[in-house]
Amino acid sequence: MKISNVALIAIIAFSILLVPVAGYCSVESTLGAIQSKLINTILPLCAVLGLVFSAFSFFTGNPSARSHLWLAIIGMIVGFGAPSIVTFLRGLVN
Repeated sequence: MKISNVALIAIIAFSILLVPVAGYCSVESTLGAIQSKLINTILPLCAVLGLVFSAFSFFTGNPSARSHLWLAIIGMIVGFGAPSIVTFLRGLVN
């Protein structure tokens, strides 16, 4: 068991030494890439899935279908408005 731990640490150390470019990456560019991935890919997918779920609730006659629809709409407003909210707050702080 100890040999496998040492081997794993050695592999990680050699991979860090072989890929020095990862040491020079900036946190700001990484966070920007994560933010763009969330806003451009994951958020629209979640919005569509929320609307599909609420439509399915309506079709099946679920008594809380109206609340599902409102929650999906509120989630979309907050999600798609998040970059504007952050920009507004950043302007207030600066």
